[in-house]
Amino acid sequence: MKTIDFSYFIERYNAGEMNDAEKIWFLKEMDGNEKLRREVLLRRKAEDVLKNNNVIQLRNKLAGIEKQRAATISIKKPEKSGFIRNVAVIAGLIVIGGTLLITRQNITTDEMLDKYYKPYEVASVSRSVSPGINPDYKLAIEYFDVHDYGTAAIYFSKVISSDPKYIESTMLYGVSRFEEENYPEAVKSFSIITNDNNNLYLEDAQWYLSLCYLKTNQIDKASGQLALIKNSESIYSKEAGKILRSLK
Repeated sequence: MKTIDFSYFIERYNAGEMNDAEKIWFLKEMDGNEKLRREVLLRRKAEDVLKNNNVIQLRNKLAGIEKQRAATISIKKPEKSGFIRNVAVIAGLIVIGGTLLITRQNITTDEMLDKYYKPYEVASVSRSVSPGINPDYKLAIEYFDVHDYGTAAIYFSKVISSDPKYIESTMLYGVSRFEEENYPEAVKSFSIITNDNNNLYLEDAQWYLSLCYLKTNQIDKASGQLALIKNSESIYSKEAGKILRSLK
């Protein structure tokens, strides 16, 4: 029996180049092949490390260019007449003032969330390696940890289908969809948790629900949710208060 060389398919899968049929086939192959699954995750982590290194190198390169540019500018130039210099300063102030006004009026929700949002961390990792743990949940956690949120959502969905009361999977399914920018689907999951109103993930779900509303420009709903969080003892109360002030 001929052995399949999965290298080509791993690259296409990690690059997001597979169509739906290919992805379904490949996921089935991974389900029954622990070695293949580990190889996919290992390559994904290696790619993340390389990307981070490339970003650092780019930043260093840009910093060097900026340093050279600043040194060039610092070379003494002939002084302009006082009148021209004053006109230039006034014009600059007008431009800066106008820019600041426009920026002040158009602060985007993405800019706010960049300041206050931190990626969700799985609180009970130990459960993923406990004896008797749902194998689909274990796989979902593995993909979630390497930021493959699309595949993680698929496996969290399988867990929910087999056990709707598995509230942790409902939360992580919602987070996965949020990271994929599928906000309507994320809202459904977080709403299930907030409607239950008696579980360990209530604060997290309330917070993510407010972020979904912000991302979809439902400002009234977002403000109401953030006010609820701010006035509670939630771990997100401070962040909620800061965002509320930015919305005013």
